[in-house]
Amino acid sequence: MAVVKGKPAGARRRQPSLAQLRAFAAVAEHLHFRDAAAAIGMSQPALSGAVSALEETLGVTLVERTTRKVLLSPAGERIAVRARAVLDEVGALMEDAESVRAPFTGALRLGVIPTVAPYLLPTVLRLVHDTYPDLDLQVHEEQTASLVEGLGAGRLDLLLLAVPLGVPGITELPLFDEDFVLVTPLDHWLGGREGIPREALRELNLLLLDEGHCLRDQALDICREAGRDDAPVTTTAAGLSTLVQLVAGGLGVTLLPRTAVAVETSRSSQLLTGYFAEPAPTRRVALAMRAGAARSAEYRELAAALRSALRGLPVRIPGE
Repeated sequence: MAVVKGKPAGARRRQPSLAQLRAFAAVAEHLHFRDAAAAIGMSQPALSGAVSALEETLGVTLVERTTRKVLLSPAGERIAVRARAVLDEVGALMEDAESVRAPFTGALRLGVIPTVAPYLLPTVLRLVHDTYPDLDLQVHEEQTASLVEGLGAGRLDLLLLAVPLGVPGITELPLFDEDFVLVTPLDHWLGGREGIPREALRELNLLLLDEGHCLRDQALDICREAGRDDAPVTTTAAGLSTLVQLVAGGLGVTLLPRTAVAVETSRSSQLLTGYFAEPAPTRRVALAMRAGAARSAEYRELAAALRSALRGLPVRIPGE
């Protein structure tokens, strides 16, 4: 019979306990036994014993103890990442179990892109407050790439953003389509016009958001469809509010989604809004979830409720 480290092949090895992993993760975070113990509500001797027991179970030294501070060994640095991932997954498991017992309760970590958050969150928050009062909605505003990474890693549960994403393993629940409009200074020749041909974008001094914003990519796609070359963009902004102020100052024009127009153009009296000829350039906004998510039925119900709540905005609901 084959023997590994003195044990018969197939012999069951001891497994770390969650209490041991939680104690070590706290030490790895705080690098101080007293602070770590206080953070997780454990006595310092119990925490030290749990870490020692984990080291014995794993057969490696995780922590280098000195008189003044605590250091992680190279093995400890690697195991700390694994321990945190295990604890996060256990937390997610408990949340999923809670949601099955009582739908629309517990935490829901919603990621939102910056070009949607200021204009749709009032509707989303009002809906959750009125319809799902026991739901703990936690909002995270980030750019698309960070949100998609967070959804895949389990850091986020649901996303509210522009689609399509084209990412395997993510299911999109469409909410609405909205037109883009042209925002110009008062003295611009296209200011306030309707029926603007897309081809007019070829010659305009277009101001865009910084790289990383999906709205920037969408605007560039619209320009390419209009036959505009990939001319360099010399002025950019980190947010739509700054972008609109640059337009008001006469530095150029920009494209805004319809849901953002009322908020952003109200900040200055030096702006006009122009509308494109049909079919106008558009974007689609959706909820996105992991394919096969345990709470998928809840997310679909939430998407349907949001579609109804959004009917008062200048958008088109798909299929209606």
